[in-house]
Amino acid sequence: MKFKLPHTLVLMFGLMAFALVLTWVVPSGEFDTIVNEHGQTVIEPGTFSETEEKEYLSPLALLTVVPRALADAQGIIFFVLIIGGSIKVIRDTGAIDALLGKIIHNFGTQPAWLIFLMMFAFAAASATLGIAEEYIPFAIILVSLCAAMKLDAITAIGTLVVGYGIGYGVAFMNPFTLVIAQEVAGLQPLSGYGYRLALGLPFLLVGFHHVWQYTRKVQADPANSYLDEGEGIVEKSSSSYPGMTGRRTLVLTATGLALIGLVVGISAAGWYLVELGAMFIGLAIVVGVISGMGVNKTASSFSKGAAELAGTALLIGFARAIALLMEDGLILHTVVNALAAPLASVGAEFAAIGMLFIQSVLNFFIPSGSGQAFVTMPLMAPIGDLVGVSRQIAVLAYQFGDGLMNMIVPTNPVLMGILGLAGIPYAKWFRFIAPLILKLLVLASLALAVAVWIGYQ
Repeated sequence: MKFKLPHTLVLMFGLMAFALVLTWVVPSGEFDTIVNEHGQTVIEPGTFSETEEKEYLSPLALLTVVPRALADAQGIIFFVLIIGGSIKVIRDTGAIDALLGKIIHNFGTQPAWLIFLMMFAFAAASATLGIAEEYIPFAIILVSLCAAMKLDAITAIGTLVVGYGIGYGVAFMNPFTLVIAQEVAGLQPLSGYGYRLALGLPFLLVGFHHVWQYTRKVQADPANSYLDEGEGIVEKSSSSYPGMTGRRTLVLTATGLALIGLVVGISAAGWYLVELGAMFIGLAIVVGVISGMGVNKTASSFSKGAAELAGTALLIGFARAIALLMEDGLILHTVVNALAAPLASVGAEFAAIGMLFIQSVLNFFIPSGSGQAFVTMPLMAPIGDLVGVSRQIAVLAYQFGDGLMNMIVPTNPVLMGILGLAGIPYAKWFRFIAPLILKLLVLASLALAVAVWIGYQ
């Protein structure tokens, strides 16, 4: 009898059960917190203590945590539903299909260049603007594009997620991770950018090689795809793409202006999910008017698109539930303290690499980049001072651990949202991405050792 992988929701529930068991066996404990000179609440090193009485979570917490987690992650959940509705309205005009036909006509024989340029663009946007959730709308479009080129959904999402993860890992000026971590560590914001810029291309080339190697195998024989029949979004062939009309050109123009507005809003006005969601609702209305769909058809299309992503919304909630259980059981700080303590007894190079692996493990429990910075940097910075690891290197180790692991940890709601949109089971994605994560962790370890040798400040 052939073993069948469980549904992603089943896997997520299993991880929730594992987290619950951890809360029973791991001692509860907390650090004291203080407000630093930047007005941020951070933990105070050397203040960890176990709680006098351990509070055991009831097995019923596995059920009650789900609606709480859905409420806690409501911002990204509703953003995903709005994206689904808006993209469906745009797709129903035929404009995206017509654009895909044009791209296939021009780049169909050069997929390597197309994949590399897209990956570079995603990495650059993440490294500078800290874009993550905003990539969710691109998932369906990229899957459609790759399907027309006879490639599977994993190639499409690999291009997106690998670019996004590497961009976070070697961020040049990411305001949500790098800048916060440097402020907590007492460093000048954006300092040390030269070394990070030098690392960008090698990391990106390793990521591209991994995605392209898989792509070539699927091109040679579709049976080499990790996806079984019925998995992933299946789109029609390029031969059936509609032509570009005046109305479709206007729809694409409006969509392009909206995406430009997205970038400007994020960088100049501090937009986040509420403003971005509002922008996509407005875009759906404008597209409905331009295309002549009418109010009823536009509303029906929007509703269908949102409904198609209900499963994705649940995945995001379940991902958040895992971290929430750890927080409820008061074991998160215990895990951080236990992982950080051994660093004081090893040399500088091994301490720097140890910081990388600690941050990588903690990313499972704290998928929020800024949240991880507030919890770990107050510990890692002074430990680095003791073992000869500069605070700049400690920040770089944090960046690697946070950014690279974003591509694989199932507690990352952005990753689970993108995989849900593309119809990729997490187990299949893990099979694809795990070897790349190992390659990148080796490269990151080497980069940290070199940073110690050159006195990176």
